[in-house]
Amino acid sequence: MRDPAGAGYRCPFTEETCVKYFASKKKESVPVCSVWKWGGKVKEGKPERAQLVCVCPKRFREINILADVIKHCWSGPAPKNPALVREIKMGQKKDTIGNVDFVVADLSDDGKVKEFISVELQAVDTTGSYVTAYAAHLKSELMAKRSGFGFNMANVYKRFVTQLIAKGYYHHHWKTKVVAVVQDVVFDDIYQRGKFQISADARDSNIVFMVYKFVPDVKKPGHFVFELDRVVGTHHTNLQNAVLYKTPPSRQEFCEKIQSKL
Repeated sequence: MRDPAGAGYRCPFTEETCVKYFASKKKESVPVCSVWKWGGKVKEGKPERAQLVCVCPKRFREINILADVIKHCWSGPAPKNPALVREIKMGQKKDTIGNVDFVVADLSDDGKVKEFISVELQAVDTTGSYVTAYAAHLKSELMAKRSGFGFNMANVYKRFVTQLIAKGYYHHHWKTKVVAVVQDVVFDDIYQRGKFQISADARDSNIVFMVYKFVPDVKKPGHFVFELDRVVGTHHTNLQNAVLYKTPPSRQEFCEKIQSKL
C-alpha cells in the first residue's frame, strides 16, 4: 500500500486501525507487518538471498486458523459446533500467566464448552529501525544508505519458549494442547537453538507448532500470502529439557573472560 494514511491506516488482515507507531513519535503510525531479510554475497548490486519475514502477529490473521487447527491438531472427532474466541486470560486477575491469543472451542447445543485448543501467534522482534525504509517506500525513493534494522531471534527464543513451557504445562493438566502459529524462519531458529524432541503426530502432543511460509500470491502479482509448510508436535517437557540440559560452556574460558575484564 503506497498511501496507508489515505486508507485510515486500516489493517487489511484485521480491518482494524493499525496501532504500530514510531518509537520517537507516538502519533505517527508505521503500519509495517513484514520486512525483507537479506543474506549472502552481493552480486550486481543485489544480495544472493532474500526472505520475507513477518514482524507483526496480526499478519497471521489472513490464515484460516479455525479450519487449520481442526484439520491438523484436533484430537478425536471434529467439533460439531466450533467457535473461535480471541484474547482469553489464563488464571485469575492477580496471576501473571498472561493471555492466549485465540481459543478454538467445541460447544454443546446449550452453548457450554466441551473441548478446546488454545492458539498463540508469534512474529519476529526487530532491532534498530526500518523507519528510513518505510519513509522511502512512501515516497517511492531509493535510500541513500542501508536501513539499520535486524531481527532479534534470541529474544523470541527466550520469551516465547518460556511462555510455551508454562502454558503447555497448564494445558497438559487440562488434557488439551496449545498451538503455536509461527513462520518457518522462527521455528527453524527455535529448533536449532534447542534441538528438542519432535513428533510427526501432532494429535498426541500438548504443544504443536503450525509452521507457515510466505509464497507468491497467484492472484496478486507482487504480493505474498502465508501457506502451511508443516505441523510439528512436541511436549512441554521436551522444550524444558532442551533449555535446561544444554552442554555447558568451558569454565576455564569463562574464567579467562572474567580475568580479561579485571
